[in-house]
Amino acid sequence: MCAEAARTRGDPLAGTAPYGGVWILIEYRAGWPPNGFDGLDLDPGTKKLVFSAAQAVRARILLIRRHGRRTAEGAGRWAVLRHEKSGAHRQRWGTWRRDEDLADIVRALAEPGEPGLPPVVLVCAHGRHDICCSVRGRPVGRALSERWPDLVWECTHVGGDRFAANVVVAPDGVYYGALDADSSVTTVAEHLVGRVHARHLRGYTDLVPAQQAAVAALLGRFGPAGRHDYTVVATTREHDRWRIHVAGRPPHPPACHVEVRSHRTPPRRLTCRGLSMASTVVYEVTSIRVD
Repeated sequence: MCAEAARTRGDPLAGTAPYGGVWILIEYRAGWPPNGFDGLDLDPGTKKLVFSAAQAVRARILLIRRHGRRTAEGAGRWAVLRHEKSGAHRQRWGTWRRDEDLADIVRALAEPGEPGLPPVVLVCAHGRHDICCSVRGRPVGRALSERWPDLVWECTHVGGDRFAANVVVAPDGVYYGALDADSSVTTVAEHLVGRVHARHLRGYTDLVPAQQAAVAALLGRFGPAGRHDYTVVATTREHDRWRIHVAGRPPHPPACHVEVRSHRTPPRRLTCRGLSMASTVVYEVTSIRVD
């Protein structure tokens, strides 16, 4: 299975979070198609409207549901979660019964949203996309739901099947991977009190992969930090090498210069459902200098 193979190979987590700052969540309690929202049998006009609006702002559409037994009756919820460049987090929530009600999402994308709401914890449990997401994701979804029932949702594919179980905290824009039930509770508990650890961190979604790897290295070297305690202030690239200047808030180092080297791996099977081999780009931190 892809997650077991990735652990055996030692595939690095840092630098693997997809880029983006807007999430559209749609509660859908029936079975999830392998391709998620794209595969739903919804009103074509409404579906096209939501998809086009999402594309315009590079939003990711995820289907969500609570863990455990569920009924298809009653209104479902939807949300637009936004992580702004300033670090502000905003959310807009609504409900839907008819397909056409989902058009409200388009209007929500044009609104600023409400600040100050607690983050949403998303656990990929999309077994029809990749079996590892179900086998490893469902136990994590159960453990986290028992601890934070109001914050936690299972969701469709978030990327990186081989890193299952994957957890995304949004709109913080933080990806964690290679979790199990115990480590997920510890990791999320620390996140919620403002302590991001390097061990299971895949990256911050407002940074490109090399920058994600640089910040993860600083967390590993100097200990956990808040989501915005490190800021990338400058990045230069020469071929496969990156120089990244990172500013830290006290008590973290105020100025760090991180060098990162990228290289491509040999072809390998990256998902359980994948029919072909593919290579990936890995970002390796080669030095850290503190001013």
